[in-house]
Amino acid sequence: MQDAILILDFGSQYTQLIARRVRELKVYCEIHPYNNVPLDWKRFNAVILSGSPYSTLEADAPKPDINVFLGEIPVLGICYGAQYIAKMEGGEVVSSQHREYGRANINRLDNSSKLLKGIPRDSSVWMSHGDTIVRLPEGAAIECSTSDVEIASFKLNNQETYGIQYHPEVHHTEHGVLLLKNFVYTISNCSPSWTSAAFVESAIGQLKKTIGAGKVVLGLSGGVDSTVAAVLLSRAIGDRLYCIFVNNGLLRKNEFKSVLERYKGLGLNVKGVDASLDFLSKLTGIEDPEAKRKIIGAAFIDVFDKESMLISEVEFLAQGTIYPDVIESISVNGPSVTIKSHHNVGGLPEYMKLKVVEPLRSLFKDEVRRVGKELGLPNELLGRHPFPGPGLAIRILGSITHERVKILQEVDSIFINGLKDEGLYDQVWQAGAILLPVKSVGVMGDERTYEQVVALRAVESTDGMTADWVHLPFSFLSEISNKIINNVRGVNRVVYDISSKPPATIEWE
Repeated sequence: MQDAILILDFGSQYTQLIARRVRELKVYCEIHPYNNVPLDWKRFNAVILSGSPYSTLEADAPKPDINVFLGEIPVLGICYGAQYIAKMEGGEVVSSQHREYGRANINRLDNSSKLLKGIPRDSSVWMSHGDTIVRLPEGAAIECSTSDVEIASFKLNNQETYGIQYHPEVHHTEHGVLLLKNFVYTISNCSPSWTSAAFVESAIGQLKKTIGAGKVVLGLSGGVDSTVAAVLLSRAIGDRLYCIFVNNGLLRKNEFKSVLERYKGLGLNVKGVDASLDFLSKLTGIEDPEAKRKIIGAAFIDVFDKESMLISEVEFLAQGTIYPDVIESISVNGPSVTIKSHHNVGGLPEYMKLKVVEPLRSLFKDEVRRVGKELGLPNELLGRHPFPGPGLAIRILGSITHERVKILQEVDSIFINGLKDEGLYDQVWQAGAILLPVKSVGVMGDERTYEQVVALRAVESTDGMTADWVHLPFSFLSEISNKIINNVRGVNRVVYDISSKPPATIEWE
């Protein structure tokens, strides 16, 4: 059995970041809602309790029964998690006179602490809390303090249970990774054995067990996720994998043809299906982004249902679902809020008699790329920017028409090719253009115009959970803007999106 850490989520914006930090230590971890502690919790080496937007003083605050594992395996409470442990064990938490948010410095530290071993006094830590622990449970001991917070971290007596008021998972906290190393390696006795090679071996074994002698149909998108999923499945079941690449009419310019050519070299059995007219007709007059996603999702299911019926005895539908898709689609993490639905998340309709297989469901995007590299996929493919499953439908704000799709395809092509030509493509995590549902006045050749506005978007990120806009050179943006306006009929204004995630999302819809 592999070493693993259980993370109980109380709705913190940093929960996924905790998971990422643990995985960067090459230790497997799982996030579960605070109100759904796994019955098989004993398979985990330790538990981490996340922060929360709630206060432990609120009547409706999350109050799980942690006594089932407290004292049985190591526990680390972070922020809300620390306050909850202290309160549950008989300590006292009060509302602070002022919310402590931002940097603080450790001015007192217990050098004998296993959790804080190697961390120097005066280290900078990142606080983000409105409540404070003012009295510890009987027998507990303070392990470090700051000038404003006496109980910045503590340990319960005679057990490996720790609480810290600050956030070690954020890069603002000096030596935060060292603290997590101490907890994961030394206190929890985990070994750094969860690697891409180990994942590939485990995933292939699990796929063989799940699928048996069955056949699988997989919808390819041309992107990294579905391609890695396809190669992984191909290694597991060989020619019993049937891949389908659907042209929904919302792909990038010439994408359908170029992607099919690319797959020929990967040894995958791929069938191209042009369903563009069907998709676009179903989207006629639809402006609501959620409605667009659901219509596209249903249309994809219809296509796969028809195609799977042409394959005798197919039992499974495989999807390239990854962890951020799940996070943003359903409330898997306690009180987290659904941001948007994804067409490949949420199961299949009853009439479709296929079982879903999602070999990458637990991975972040950068982990998928590492797995792809382990499988021997070329860097050109692994370096491709993410592209939304619903395609340009969610980059066309407002109604979708063939004309508006063509306009955006041309704009997108100029922008993406420009990034490649200037050597900027690999410096960007994701880029694209958005066609806005507004027109603006312009002047072309001494004539007044009233045409479309497009927004360009380029972000840097690791996994898509957070992102910052890329500071592209002004000279490049100027050149691209001129090229778009001069070459794409119907566009007379270009703007650049400088919003970060959060508070904005990467896509506009």
